[in-house]
Amino acid sequence: MRWSPGGSKRNIEDRRGQRGVGMKGIGAGGGLILLVLSLIFGGDIFSGAGPVSTDMGAGVEQGPIEETAAERENVEFVTFVLNDAQEVWTRVLPRYGTQYREAQLVLFRDAVDSACGTAPAAAGPFYCPLDEKMYIDLSFFDELHTRFGAPGDFAQAYVIAHEIGHHVQHILGTNQRVRQLQEANPREANDLSVRLELQADCFAGVWGNSTEQRRLLDPGDVEEGLAAAAAIGDDRLQGQSGGRVNPESFTHGTSAQRVTWFRRGFESGSPEACDTFNTR
Repeated sequence: MRWSPGGSKRNIEDRRGQRGVGMKGIGAGGGLILLVLSLIFGGDIFSGAGPVSTDMGAGVEQGPIEETAAERENVEFVTFVLNDAQEVWTRVLPRYGTQYREAQLVLFRDAVDSACGTAPAAAGPFYCPLDEKMYIDLSFFDELHTRFGAPGDFAQAYVIAHEIGHHVQHILGTNQRVRQLQEANPREANDLSVRLELQADCFAGVWGNSTEQRRLLDPGDVEEGLAAAAAIGDDRLQGQSGGRVNPESFTHGTSAQRVTWFRRGFESGSPEACDTFNTR
């Protein structure tokens, strides 16, 4: 992917130097739950994650940030993707009668406090609608490559674009409506969660379409994005964990579904193509 370092960090909140983030609310079982959730990408993980602590910031100290050259480059890269994606949505959403407002991206190590609670790095990247911030431990990119088999900078960009997709859903009121439907129809909760996640994949594809139009993509980038979408399908992850593949427990969609919806957004470049709630 063709990108440039040195972008504005007005929406980057760097907490990598923080120490002492409390995890009192997460025992061994809760940590395991969140580790499993991390394998399916975070999303809005706090909706039903009871073990997450809400003990915010007790004893937290900000120390110096030490980083490798590779991590420094990752910071520049996620800054570029964040800024670029938000500029795209600032142009796109008003066409459909809604103004976009910018989200912040919080960088952290090991664990982090958010308005949704306290989470370990094992929870993976996530978006918190209560503070309109995305959270990521940059070591997740190593996991994306080594554990999930999805290398490449556009695969990493897909991670950020997916979380911004959740922010777009929050602005549109989609995730709030989904939560209400889940409460009213508990049997449909997993299916509704899948549809919410697939729409975030499609929104990531809408941004991807813009990068192609502006000739920011290198050969193989689209394949990297599709590989990342496939890597975190519920069926693939359940199979890799050695357990039985159970469609009734899916919350994010199969690999094929995630690829299909990312591709739909990418090929159309239109949010209107991302209506995952009125299709079977």
